[in-house]
Amino acid sequence: IIEGLQIDNGMEELAKFLNIHGLSQRNLSKITRIYGKEALSKLNENPYRLIEEVDGFGFKTADKIGKSLGISDTDNRRLYALLVSLVSDLCMRDGNSYVRLETLETAFFKELGSLTCDFEAIFNEAILKHQIYREDNRVFPIAQYDAEIGIARFLAEFPYQFIDPYDPKLLLSYLEDIQEHLGITYDETQIQAIEVFFERPFMIMTGGPGTGKTTVVNAMIKLFKLMYPSSSIICAAPTGRAAKRLAEVTGVNATTIHSLLQWDLETNTFGKNDEEPILADLLIVDEFSMVDNWLFYNLLLASKRIKKICIIGDKDQLPSVGPGCVLRDLMQSNEFSLIELKHIYRQESDSDVINLAHAINTGNVNVEEYHHDVKFFACMPEDIRRNILMMVEDALQKGYSIDDIQILSPMYAGVAGIDYLNNALQESFNPPAKDKAEVKSGYMTFREGDKILQLKNQPDDDVYNGDIGVLVEIIDAKHAEDHKTTIICQFGEIIVEYKPENWINITLAYCISVHKSQGSEYPIVIMPITRRHAGMLQRKLIYTGVTRARKALIILGELEAFKRGIQVLELHPRETTLTQKLQQYVNGDYGF
Repeated sequence: IIEGLQIDNGMEELAKFLNIHGLSQRNLSKITRIYGKEALSKLNENPYRLIEEVDGFGFKTADKIGKSLGISDTDNRRLYALLVSLVSDLCMRDGNSYVRLETLETAFFKELGSLTCDFEAIFNEAILKHQIYREDNRVFPIAQYDAEIGIARFLAEFPYQFIDPYDPKLLLSYLEDIQEHLGITYDETQIQAIEVFFERPFMIMTGGPGTGKTTVVNAMIKLFKLMYPSSSIICAAPTGRAAKRLAEVTGVNATTIHSLLQWDLETNTFGKNDEEPILADLLIVDEFSMVDNWLFYNLLLASKRIKKICIIGDKDQLPSVGPGCVLRDLMQSNEFSLIELKHIYRQESDSDVINLAHAINTGNVNVEEYHHDVKFFACMPEDIRRNILMMVEDALQKGYSIDDIQILSPMYAGVAGIDYLNNALQESFNPPAKDKAEVKSGYMTFREGDKILQLKNQPDDDVYNGDIGVLVEIIDAKHAEDHKTTIICQFGEIIVEYKPENWINITLAYCISVHKSQGSEYPIVIMPITRRHAGMLQRKLIYTGVTRARKALIILGELEAFKRGIQVLELHPRETTLTQKLQQYVNGDYGF
């Protein structure tokens, strides 16, 4: 960790201290950025402060340092940190914005084992220090409570700046010109969506595949440019792939939300905020089902200069990875203009993939009806590996590339899981060779030519969670200037170098989770489903996986598990209070 650093003013001692506890150079830079020269003394005094004050530190890391410093298991500093961490960890695990008090207390004493303490005193201390917030029997991490209140308050008062009124007759005239030029006719709901877009400062548009969301968004943008020629438009999406797709279909530059907000990886803060707002007239956010409470709150904080916001998403897809269910909560509040596109257009109605997706949402699927671009293939779990390898080989022989084919699995473990299938696919389609360098990282082998998935946002490199690329080169440590083995990956036109400490940010991408596939589309999707996935199978997960396929979809495994899965509306409905807060703030009822 000390290597390559210019160490002065006591930093060498801090570096040694962190190195002993297995912390990286990146951890060192984070800590010194917050504490400066006092870092070592502050950590010796209370290592648990890392959890609250330095982003990315959890209880386990802080506790490891605490134990090495001789801090007892019943020390108040440790117990306080444990409680605050549990509130956040339980919310992150379940996707809720709060944890119920009884659940928190049970989890807290389970962690303590045979130890005893005054739970109420520690709980009240966390409230007084504004680390948690209690609302009846609901306990919020303060960040989640602030996010829900902040979203509700912002939208209740939006817009803060007004756009010039539009001329409805001129709008319809322009709309007729666009229809004639494109050779299409918008239906009644689509025209209503366009009119609402111009009438309201904030609107939601939702719809499944093939319902014309892209067509309507294109019309909105074209008309907005015609009605307001000097206006500025920003398009954004939660992932890099979704942003790229949005740019391709709209002709407007699009970016990830994190990039738009100038996210700082080290501090987990944003350069764009209420003091440094985004400057634009119109903001369009696509794939909104993936946006969590915290990200939406920070986006709104930076949007006071924006005059019109349109969010677009598919309400039937999986919710965000982070806590919250923002799209659902906004829709359920009934406080905002909402247009739901339902009609499947003629050119899309021949698509088995789209028809299957809509059938899944009814819970009534007859697998015998699909013969064109959807195939159901029954087999035992033990045969899934062999069958997938045969299917991929067949697709490759027909001219598809490995990049065109994406296997999506609900789970990581098991014979139909992500880890097992990735190893099998790598060995079959990118086997060891004398002219291919490779390197071990834990249980995984990275090899030149591998298909690679980015696991974390790296804004400085312009790569984001969910991006898929290829491993183009491995530079051996003896040939590297810093004497570190370096993995080089290419994501489109972007080249990224990974040193050993960052290998944790990538994994093999032959098979990925349905969650990681959100915001992306692939020509061919192969999705194994078995009864062993029962703990994960639900309608939204299967629907999201199905709708990733652009040309062809193969579902293989135990078809009974597929049928049962689409009957499960939600395994664990997310618990939030955003809907109630929106209703309270929009209607001026703050509970005073």
